Amino acid sequence: MKNLALFDLDHTLLPLDSDHEWGEFLARVGAVDGDAYRARNDAFFAQYNAGVLDPVEYLEFALGTLAGFPRHELESLHARYMREVIEPAIKPQALKLVREHQAAGDLVAIITATNHYITAPIAAAFGVEHHIAAMPERDAAGNLTGRLAGTPTSGPGKITHMHAWLERLGQPFGSFGRSHFYSDSHNDIPLLSIVSHPVATNPSAALASHAQQQGWPTIQLFND
Repeated sequence: MKNLALFDLDHTLLPLDSDHEWGEFLARVGAVDGDAYRARNDAFFAQYNAGVLDPVEYLEFALGTLAGFPRHELESLHARYMREVIEPAIKPQALKLVREHQAAGDLVAIITATNHYITAPIAAAFGVEHHIAAMPERDAAGNLTGRLAGTPTSGPGKITHMHAWLERLGQPFGSFGRSHFYSDSHNDIPLLSIVSHPVATNPSAALASHAQQQGWPTIQLFND
């Protein structure tokens, strides 16, 4: 019987938050008003860490920023972001963990609350075909509108989106022998609670405490 292996992305496979770092990158290269953007970006990041973030409000802030660039300029910025920020942050130990599940024949997916535009190239860099993320709305010409399409992929939303993805594949959740989910965040406790093998990975203090209470294993992929 096939097994399922799900991975959160930020602070789980990457030792950083790809969404927050995208904002920092835009400010650093002068693509946005640095002070104003950083203030809002940092405020949203603090709300996320405190578990009180409104995901739609944040996603439409992030997607609105993306929509403000012509497509060719956005693609150039994202390619530079990958080279300068993401690729140096992809660590061998994270790749090794993903490859172990792939080599075992598991169905592997990255499931993240960060938007699909930012994270699709990151999933590809990890060699992961299946990627579940918040979907940006596009107009008839394929341009980003700045709005969210559908519902967020955060908290309990990860469960909803996971089930929908598996149903599209014709492999419902109950058909797997074992189901793994690796995450650093207490925001992912809903999905961690329904898999057979939850793994608190580089966990926040809140998740580490919950994992200890539940008897879940904890691993550290990074030293920072």
